[in-house]
Parts: sequence; structure tokens; C-alpha cells
Amino acid sequence: MLKTRYWVCAITLSATAFLGGCASGPSNQQLGTVGGAVVGGAVGNAVGNGSALGTVGGAAAGALIGNEVGRRSDNRNYYDNRNNYYPNNGPRN
Repeated sequence: MLKTRYWVCAITLSATAFLGGCASGPSNQQLGTVGGAVVGGAVGNAVGNGSALGTVGGAAAGALIGNEVGRRSDNRNYYDNRNNYYPNNGPRN
């Protein structure tokens, strides 16, 4: 149980450091990637009975899925509200 707490803390701190570097605020794509990695890592850890391979694999899969969901959300927001969402440029694919 203690090992799981270490992994969850490490992933949370990594996500916090990653988001702290965003000067203009994170996009939905960035938030989706980080959120997916955290949730995927936790699920992978639970399914893999605390193995590092399960945790890393779950985090990678979650990050890919979260990235795609966030990117689609950014694109939808851009095309629904072209004048306000990205005032200087379009979505970054």
C-alpha cells in the first residue's frame, strides 16, 4: 500500500511540475494528457498489482487517450467560437 502512495505522489508532483511550466495556461490538450497519464497510471498500478510495468504502461495509454480527447475539445472550441477562444492563432495539432 505504501508503494502505491509513492507512485501516486510521484505522478502528481510530475504533473504539477509539468503544468507549472505553462506560461499562458494549459490547453485542453495539455490538461487531457496530464490527467490521462495520472488516471492511467493509477489504473495500471491497480490492475498490475503494483508493478512498475503496469503503472508506466497505464500512464502511457492514459496520456495518449487524454491527449486525443483534449485535442478534439480544443478543435471543437476553436471552430465553435473563432473570435474568442484563440485570438492570435488556431489550435496546435
